[in-house]
Amino acid sequence: MQGKICLVTGANSGVGKATSLALAQMGATVVMVSRDAARGEEAQKEIQEQSGNQNVHLLLADLSSQQSIRQLAEEFQRQFSQLHVLINNAGIFPLGRRETVDGLEMAFAVNYLAPFLLTNLLLDTLKASAPARIINVSSDSHEQGYINMDNLQSKQRNSLYKIYGQSKLAVILFSYELARRLEGTGVTVNALHPGFVSTNIAQRDVGPFLRMIAGIIFLFGISPEEGAKTSVYLASSPDVEEVTGKYFVKSTPKRSVAISYDEELQHKLWEESVKLTHL
Repeated sequence: MQGKICLVTGANSGVGKATSLALAQMGATVVMVSRDAARGEEAQKEIQEQSGNQNVHLLLADLSSQQSIRQLAEEFQRQFSQLHVLINNAGIFPLGRRETVDGLEMAFAVNYLAPFLLTNLLLDTLKASAPARIINVSSDSHEQGYINMDNLQSKQRNSLYKIYGQSKLAVILFSYELARRLEGTGVTVNALHPGFVSTNIAQRDVGPFLRMIAGIIFLFGISPEEGAKTSVYLASSPDVEEVTGKYFVKSTPKRSVAISYDEELQHKLWEESVKLTHL
């Protein structure tokens, strides 16, 4: 990965931090994206020390804000002329329906619209850096998701798991549609399920009782290092250099849920996403 520039969102903890460390250890220039400056700087310093690689940079962004995402893309392009690997890793599982500053349902906005917008804003840089790779972290929860084009913001009653599943199904639909659009450009796009990972994904911005319950559930998860393996494989392995439009589990291509291959639905979601992100 020497000479490769990698951008990783949600990089200050969990799978994103483990992914950033692994890539730094392989010699990549790693650009970490964090919402919180203090946590981000702490993780950046830790990764520099553990990897012996000083080419680990930090950019700040709140991925629930489209203005912040646009500022992130602009700042990245000011500092770097190339991008070889984009890992859309950041994700949330809000324990309750909340809206972003843009008036969008939080899980849909952060888990799906943020990668959709950020990727599109960085596409020219990725194409100019080809061969390049886009890696979208989804979840096996996508199997529980259902895309209702009239209820993307979950204003009609939906379970929290269905809301989360919808956002992760949207990530896969987007990945397949984008892979088709990028055929022949030298830029590949793949999605993945990292496994059930012990992270703090559902433990922020909630009360102590819910945080305790989430903490107990996640005791049964795999380590972030284990969860990062597929992301690192897709970012670095020569075996997948020209592989695109696939869904990976444990570094192996698998079939995603049947509805995810519906090209008409992929296209409809893309068009609606363009409107929602004002592209």
